[in-house]
Amino acid sequence: MVEDDEKIAAAVKRGLEAEGFSVEVAGDGVDGLWRATEGSYDLILLDIMLPGRNGYQICADIRAAGDWTPILMLTAKDGDLDEAEALDTGADDYLVKPFSFPVLVSRIRALLRRTAGREVVAGAVDDLQIDAVARRVWRDGTEIELTTREFDVLEYFVRRPEEVLSKQQILAGVWADDFEGDPNIVEVYVGRIRRKIDAPFGRLSLETVRGAGYRLSAAMDGAGPHG
Repeated sequence: MVEDDEKIAAAVKRGLEAEGFSVEVAGDGVDGLWRATEGSYDLILLDIMLPGRNGYQICADIRAAGDWTPILMLTAKDGDLDEAEALDTGADDYLVKPFSFPVLVSRIRALLRRTAGREVVAGAVDDLQIDAVARRVWRDGTEIELTTREFDVLEYFVRRPEEVLSKQQILAGVWADDFEGDPNIVEVYVGRIRRKIDAPFGRLSLETVRGAGYRLSAAMDGAGPHG
């Protein structure tokens, strides 16, 4: 956990340890980034407003290093733009202070479930391939880096090729009972995934079906650097 408020850090640490977790705390951005890059963790709780280096920068640095450890951002900042920036830098989830401790625990457990004990699944839609155990994705032989949540959303589509999936289906299938918030978060993730699996390859495989939802199908040619 990277948190500069000592009272919050101590309280969350005590609570999580009571739930059976082992927790290390960094009190500033520099120490937090060093621990994240030098150590091995199942999950990172990351405040945004930090001395030395803010949470957005830390998250971006971790992802740039090829580390896809689940990151849950904790922040006093609220608003769609703040959440969008957190997600765009590579965070998997976002929780605004003050938060309910049971909700924090449920979010942590949800992220950990998605990175452990996965069913062995390898799937493909056209030239898009996915390995659910290694949690890796390729298109036309090129590996694509996704965050934990992005991977979960894409995997949900790959398991149901050509099927039109509503926002409600995607929320239930990916977030399950852990979701609390705006269902339009699905649009955010669909947009992010498109920018990674379609746009660089000049494809249009993750489609919007107006009034119904989204569908992953064999890629059509689209505008892009290879289109």
